[in-house]
Amino acid sequence: MSLKPKPNYFSGSTLDRASTLRRDEDGLMSLLKTAASRIFPVWRSHSLIKGDQIVSVPHAEIAPLLEPGEPPIFLGMQNGVACFACDLSHHELDAIPHLTEAGEFADIRQIGGQLSQADGALLAFARGMVYWHRTHRFCGRCGSHTLPTQGGHVRRCTNPACGQETFPRTDPAVIMLVTSDDHCLLGRQAIWTPGMFSTLAGFVEPGETPEEAVSREVMEETGIKVTDVTYHSSQPWPFPGSLMIGFHATGIREEPRVDTHELETAAWFTREELRTFPERGMSLPRPISIARRLIEDWLSKD
Repeated sequence: MSLKPKPNYFSGSTLDRASTLRRDEDGLMSLLKTAASRIFPVWRSHSLIKGDQIVSVPHAEIAPLLEPGEPPIFLGMQNGVACFACDLSHHELDAIPHLTEAGEFADIRQIGGQLSQADGALLAFARGMVYWHRTHRFCGRCGSHTLPTQGGHVRRCTNPACGQETFPRTDPAVIMLVTSDDHCLLGRQAIWTPGMFSTLAGFVEPGETPEEAVSREVMEETGIKVTDVTYHSSQPWPFPGSLMIGFHATGIREEPRVDTHELETAAWFTREELRTFPERGMSLPRPISIARRLIEDWLSKD
């Protein structure tokens, strides 16, 4: 009997998104003001953390800090408690000292491994929703201002002649470990930490399947032809708003022809070489990433 694969970090949420409550504006306002409700502030893509715990703030404390017309976003119910997110990016940190005394605003990509699976997934959802609201303040059809509705899961154009409704979107991206016998193909971008190598990745374009995107991206970035593209797992990646769809693929082991607009370099590595990366001043992607999961699962099959 096969075991159920473990969820990747930022997934495995225990949150009930309770979408049926989103249209009940009076009910949501009542939940928001309930003492037990949890509001998770996001400041410039950072979440409020204290040690290995996420920090929520009561409505009475958050309300004076909100931008006009931008109420907290309803995330859902967790263990019978309503959860919301709010954006405080318009403030400087010294203007909200009572919050910075309660914890620190941290990048959940950097400290995610300290948090539980459920907390990481909750904050990833909060961050993704806050980012979407901040980047959709104006209508893409007529340019008029938009306002949130349905608990923050829709933004509606304020122009009566337009009324366009916009919904949160997630961009599908493929991420793949290409292997050939005892070798795997890794690349690095110049902006990454020196010595770090990772799997190849790229966005799915209109009119193609994820499997086709895998083949195209590998060929474009390294000139390597792949076959046997097999789905592995997926990971929400709200940085800013992607779903990473992970694959393993078989490649023809030739010298990579690197597209330097995409990568600084790419190379084939054996399992033994990967295991000795630390001794050589090299590194793999952060442990919470699906890129690392793809590599480690391949290493474990040695």
